[in-house]
Amino acid sequence: MGTPESSHEPDLRNRARGQWGENLAARHYERLGCPVIDRNWRSSTGELDLIVLDGDVHVFCEVKTRASDLYGPAAAAVTVAKQRRIRQLGVEWLRAHGLGHVSVRFDVAAVTGNHVELITNAF
Repeated sequence: MGTPESSHEPDLRNRARGQWGENLAARHYERLGCPVIDRNWRSSTGELDLIVLDGDVHVFCEVKTRASDLYGPAAAAVTVAKQRRIRQLGVEWLRAHGLGHVSVRFDVAAVTGNHVELITNAF
């Protein structure tokens, strides 16, 4: 059992796994012809994992990565509250980039092991 201080330290394995999953999802989009135009964009509300262009549609993608599905599917971690926060972040990103009326979509990239399941129009 760790010391009280160690309980506040980030789990670098999970952070590395998450970054690896984001890289895998980004490459997946790029293979589909959808360039990644921003990554890990932050505001006081939270963070957007990937912002991708699919034609003229701005796609805000939440990436969830799991080593296995032992504790359930990765996509199940995108709760209704998380969806609400991602929508708000999407509005903030559009405003920060001076974009008004554009088409948007919200996707989830569920990465389990080496497999990427892209759920388009997830919410």
